[in-house]
Amino acid sequence: MRFIKDGIKDLHVLLLVLVVMLAGCGRKTAEIKKDPVTEDQSVLTVTADNRKPEESADLTQEAKDMELVMTIDGIEVSVVWEKNESVDAIRKLAASGGLEINMSMYGGFEQVGSIGQSIPRNDEQTAAKAGDIVLYSGNQIVVFYGSNSWAYTRLGRITDKTEQELAEMLGNGNTVLRFETGSER
Repeated sequence: MRFIKDGIKDLHVLLLVLVVMLAGCGRKTAEIKKDPVTEDQSVLTVTADNRKPEESADLTQEAKDMELVMTIDGIEVSVVWEKNESVDAIRKLAASGGLEINMSMYGGFEQVGSIGQSIPRNDEQTAAKAGDIVLYSGNQIVVFYGSNSWAYTRLGRITDKTEQELAEMLGNGNTVLRFETGSER
């Protein structure tokens, strides 16, 4: 009988450790409740989200405010952004009223435009292809509708346009890029 009681104590300790670990994740909570039949504290309940609805709404608004949106000649394109200092710097520039860049065709495979200032960069030799958005020399945005290999800092990738659609958007004259954050829209 003592062996069973020690086993139940060990189980409770294990459950308590699990509760602490899950609660520490911030998005899940766990609590031990008494089993209504045996009155034993061995029922573990895990809840998906411990935030109050208004806290979740605040976090959703904050995420939306930090969203970086890019348009090409007024057409919004879907972009998967890199997580780096360069994208953070563009997001900050865009948050203060939007960032508009006049782009020029170059080399028959890209559009290039000056940001107007230098931002952090981490250039690496890169084989860029249609849809890639990169930073060149720390102060120029490049959007590819063809391919090239050079030392760039990756910023993101357009995901909702084919190579042919990008060539039609970018390969027929100069364009205007606009960056906005969710708070600007």
